[in-house]
Amino acid sequence: MDNKDASKLNIAIIHPDLGIGGAERLIVDAAVELSSNGHNVHIFTSHHDKMRCFEETVSGIFPVTVYGAFLPRHIFYRLHAVCAYLRCIFIALCVLFLYPSFDILLVDQVSIVIPLMKLKKLSKVIFYCHFPDLLLAQHTTILRRIYRMPIDFLEEMTTGMADLILVNSKFTSSTFAKTFKQLNSRGVRPAVLYPAVNVDQCDKPSASKLTFLSINRFERKKNIELAISAFAMLYNSLQHDNREELSLVIAGGFDKRLRENVEYLEELKTLAEREGVSDRVQFITSCSTPERNTLLSQCLCVLYTPKDEHFGIVPIEAMAAHKPVVACNSGGPVESIKNGVTGYLCEPTPQEFSVAMSKFVCDPQLSTTMGVEARQHVVETFSTKSFGQRLNAYVVDTALHRKKE
Repeated sequence: MDNKDASKLNIAIIHPDLGIGGAERLIVDAAVELSSNGHNVHIFTSHHDKMRCFEETVSGIFPVTVYGAFLPRHIFYRLHAVCAYLRCIFIALCVLFLYPSFDILLVDQVSIVIPLMKLKKLSKVIFYCHFPDLLLAQHTTILRRIYRMPIDFLEEMTTGMADLILVNSKFTSSTFAKTFKQLNSRGVRPAVLYPAVNVDQCDKPSASKLTFLSINRFERKKNIELAISAFAMLYNSLQHDNREELSLVIAGGFDKRLRENVEYLEELKTLAEREGVSDRVQFITSCSTPERNTLLSQCLCVLYTPKDEHFGIVPIEAMAAHKPVVACNSGGPVESIKNGVTGYLCEPTPQEFSVAMSKFVCDPQLSTTMGVEARQHVVETFSTKSFGQRLNAYVVDTALHRKKE
């Protein structure tokens, strides 16, 4: 294959569930950018709800094909990992037998399909590892450890079979090396490809209300209760006249099929009532991109509460919209946020978060000043244009060269 041939490649992307989370946003951005570079891109997934998805997946820029939607996501709310493996294996088999060979197979999240995709002899496989799954899964009981043992083994073995491994941050890269020790000893080193945002789609900032905004999926690992407790602490520390305009909006991905989403939303509502701020906290489930952009344009700053998040797309979305971010001092936000310049990095306690939040209440102009710096930072480092250029270089280089053994 010469460089002229590599200018237009046939690329298949395999993703487990094409919803509206950060991992899905990255895959959609990848498909859009690769398409804009002249490649033929086709996404394969086991679930794609056209009423709950990113707009680009239904706009016709690239086809999206669903296989395996009939397969269960869990068995009596258990065996989620096994079900995810089965669904992805089914997708891979359909791609393997129903489609001609692709030049590049971009596999996302679930590595078990990599050896199947390697059966397409002329294809190269790129695996995007958002974070080692074995670290996200619970190993709290003997039965769970026994259950996870073969899954964890397969994850490391199959991940190492990819022609190129990409990760979303330096934090994830270091975690990858510590977790997959055999791969690291073999010299397998992932390349870092930061997620990105489309800076052009962000609304211009309007006059900021005294509103704090949290955007996250309704999952317990997102630690959203930190935002509520910090807001309550701030609210109760202010004089009555100074707090009447204060509010907190909690928005994010919500899937009623997922028991955790349903339960966690109720837990957060109960917490807001217990903290005495239920009349000041608004919950918005599964808002569209335009709705999210409007919320960003009107807020004072964004609260990002997950601890040790492997990257976190929300902070760069917020900064692209001229908004500073208050986030935990760990994981990906340490790489994406300039502390004291585009936001504040805090210990994950209500006390520290409330202190940072109070700075914006005492001086609302600080939101505007930091917002300008935040926007410039994202344009320079995290735009979809720079993301697309780096991804295209990885894809073309992988297509041109065989993996060195």
